[in-house]
Amino acid sequence: MKETVDDFADFFRARRDLAYRTVFVAIGDRAGAEDAVAEAFARAYQHWASVRAHPHPTAWVIRTALNVSRSWWRRRRKEFLTAEGPEPGAAPDVDVLDDALAAAVMTLSRRQREVVALRILADMDADETGRLLGITPATVHVHLHRALAALRGALGEQAAISMEARR
Repeated sequence: MKETVDDFADFFRARRDLAYRTVFVAIGDRAGAEDAVAEAFARAYQHWASVRAHPHPTAWVIRTALNVSRSWWRRRRKEFLTAEGPEPGAAPDVDVLDDALAAAVMTLSRRQREVVALRILADMDADETGRLLGITPATVHVHLHRALAALRGALGEQAAISMEARR
């Protein structure tokens, strides 16, 4: 049992920042990302034997966090009919991206932010990203292409190139 706890603790320490940054960029809400990632890691701990055997346990945690976030958003949307997502252009306050790039990323659609977060920040390939989001790899490529084109338009060619270089 102690070995399992230590194994999970090592995984948690090594992957929590990546999971948080990825979910934060995807959903654009600092507190929501923290809550969703915490819930995802709690679920991973409960099912550690199967999560550890998963081909990409970090992807499992990120997908779970994104699903948790969507579920919370659906509940909140029902409770507050006038509530909306993060304001477009609201710059996230985390050291994931520089301010201008972060603000531009927040103007992207939710799906484009998710693809950018998973493909660029989490360094997942199109197949993994597609499996996580429930879309085909070709759709992942389309969303990434459109997101990078939008970022180029918003920030100029150099910023989009630096974003693409993170891949």
